[in-house]
This record gives sequence, structure tokens and C-alpha cells, in this order.
Amino acid sequence: MMPKKPRIKGRYKQVIAGQWEYPIARGYRMACCDCGLVHIMEFRPINKSRIKMRGWRDNRATAAIRRHKP
Repeated sequence: MMPKKPRIKGRYKQVIAGQWEYPIARGYRMACCDCGLVHIMEFRPINKSRIKMRGWRDNRATAAIRRHKP
């Protein structure tokens, strides 16, 4: 019998290691494929060559991913 696929998987875009990604300015969620830690990231352009970023750990989403991780 095949195990059920976790429902949470579809919420995060699968990115290959080292691949460049264009994040959205607010509410960008980033999940680690190894440990399942999830961060909410925000980005703000300062000028053409600089960007500010800040992030928070999302404890609820982290718990959900780790619950479904084999």
C-alpha cells in the first residue's frame, strides 16, 4: 500500500538547490527541504542595487511540515 502524500506539499514551490528565485515582496514563505523549518520573508528595494530583507520563523507551518515528514 502506498503511503498518502502530505497535503502540505503543494503550498511551497519546489526549487532546485542553487537555483535563483524571484520572491514576492510580502508573505514569501521559504521551507527547508532537510529540516522542514519555515520562514516568512519580506523584501524591500532600497535602490537599483540594494535590497533589504527580514524574516520570521513560522512555528505553525514548521510543525505542519514536520508532522508529515517521513
